[in-house]
Amino acid sequence: MKSIVWNCTKAVTLLALTFTLASCRTKTTDHKPGGWTPLFNGRSTEGWQMCGPGELKLENGELVTHGGMGMLWYAREKFGDCRLRVIFKPTTGHDNSGVFIRIPEPPGDPWFAVNRGYEVQIENRGDAWHRTGTLYSFNEAKKNVSARVNEWNVMIITLEGKRTRVEVNGTLVTDFNEGDAVPPKVQDYEPDRGLRPNAGYIGLQNHDDGARVHFREVSVAPLR
Repeated sequence: MKSIVWNCTKAVTLLALTFTLASCRTKTTDHKPGGWTPLFNGRSTEGWQMCGPGELKLENGELVTHGGMGMLWYAREKFGDCRLRVIFKPTTGHDNSGVFIRIPEPPGDPWFAVNRGYEVQIENRGDAWHRTGTLYSFNEAKKNVSARVNEWNVMIITLEGKRTRVEVNGTLVTDFNEGDAVPPKVQDYEPDRGLRPNAGYIGLQNHDDGARVHFREVSVAPLR
């Protein structure tokens, strides 16, 4: 009888422990979808590839643009239906750079990304179609926002099907849907017109030798 009672007690204890562990796993899983996963961890550029001239140098845990025009792109996967968080810092009001999204195929050169994806502009100096937070020359800024010089700025890019939204420092600058009317291409350096895919590769631009834009974080999170 003592053996039976002991075995029952042991079984109940093991069952309770199993439920406790299951509860912990469920709690962890529940929290995971809302979290941010770093694509750049401040220690290496593992998973990233360079195309074009110049480089993004790893300096003090940050990626810093040098030379160009080139692009450092994330080669491990395409991104769609997600949020991207990019924290960046221009060092002068003239610094030029951008965040590329919806690149359909691995880019052999940076102009492929320009003409087949979208560049979310970082530079402040352009008009409402060519300035911080716009899809360069595709949409007019809903509100002009200037990236703060020598301060960290937070850009949130939301990809949801054919819709692209961009917030800079908490202000919505872009809300664009594939098929929205766009102005014709005027300058040869402006991107080719046409629809972009729902999911694509992403990249960081190093525009020219005079620009020093710092990137502290590139992270991804699910929509919900």
